[in-house]
Amino acid sequence: MAYLSRKRIKGNDYLYAVRSFRLPDGKTAKISKRVADAKEAKGLDGFFDKRQSEVLAAHMKKSYSPMKLRDPKALEKIELMSLEYRRILSKLSQNQARDLFDRFTANFTYESNALEGNSLTLKEVAIVIHENKSIPGKDLREIYETKNSRKVVDMILKKRFRIREPDVLKMHSMLVQNMDIPAGYKKFPNYLHGRQLVTTPPEKVPEAMKELFRWFEKNRRTTHPLKLAAGLHGRFEQIRPFEDGNGRVGRFMVNVILANANYPPLIIRKTQRLSYFNALSDFDEGRTGTLGEFLYHRFCETNEKFFKIYVKYL
Repeated sequence: MAYLSRKRIKGNDYLYAVRSFRLPDGKTAKISKRVADAKEAKGLDGFFDKRQSEVLAAHMKKSYSPMKLRDPKALEKIELMSLEYRRILSKLSQNQARDLFDRFTANFTYESNALEGNSLTLKEVAIVIHENKSIPGKDLREIYETKNSRKVVDMILKKRFRIREPDVLKMHSMLVQNMDIPAGYKKFPNYLHGRQLVTTPPEKVPEAMKELFRWFEKNRRTTHPLKLAAGLHGRFEQIRPFEDGNGRVGRFMVNVILANANYPPLIIRKTQRLSYFNALSDFDEGRTGTLGEFLYHRFCETNEKFFKIYVKYL
C-alpha cells in the first residue's frame, strides 16, 4: 500500500505517493511518484510493483550469488510475480483463498504423483481429496498416495515445514502412511532408471543428509530462494535417502523453500517429465544451471497458467 506525502521544493508544495518495503537484509527501501491528487495515487499498484521488483532484483544481484538464467530480466520477473501473488492472496476472501489452495493442492498432487506413474486423473484426484472417496478399480496405494500428498501440501502452504531433518522425515512419513512402504531412511540400495548416477548407499545416507542440511543453512541467506530450491533438489535426488517417495519429497521441499520465503509455489507437470529428468541428469554431471532454468520456467508457468487464471474468473 502506498501513502501520500507532501514535499516542499523551492517554495512549491508537491504531492507524492510513496511505498516503503523491506529488503531481504531487513533494511527499508522507499519508492515514490509525484501525483496530482489522492485519486491518481490509487491507480499506481502496477507502477509500484514494477519499481519494487526492480529494486529487489538490483539488491539481490549485489547480495546473492548469481542466478545465471538465460533471461536477463529473470530476477525482476520473479519478484514481480511474487508481488502479484501476495496481492492476489490479500484480496481473496477466506473461502476464496481456501478454494484457491484446494485447487492448487489437487493440481500439484495430480502432477507430482503422475510423474511417478500414478494413474489417477485430475478429476479422480479432486474426488479423493475433496470428497474423501475411493475410486472403483484403482489401486489403494494410489488412493493413499493422493490423500497423503494432500495433507503434506496443505501443511507446506501453511508454512508448517522447514528444511531440516525432522521435517523432511515427517513429510516422508506422512506421504507413505498406509502404503506398505517403510518410513525413514532406506535400508537397501536403490537404483535409477535412465540415469547413470550411483545413489548414496544406505549406511552413508544419515551423514549425507546432515551435510545437505548444512549446505542449505550455509547458503540460504546468500542465495535466491529459487536457485536455492534447485540446488537442494538436485542434491537431494542424488542422495535418494528413502526406499520410495524421493521424487515427491524432493518436489515438496522445493515448495517449502518458496512458500517460506513468501514466493508462489510451483508445479512440475507430467508432460514435462522428460525435460525434468534431463535437468536432473545434467545436475548429476555438473551442469547445475539446467535445473535452475527448468524450475524458473515452471515458476513462471504456474503463476501465469494457474494463479492468474484463477483470479481472472473471480
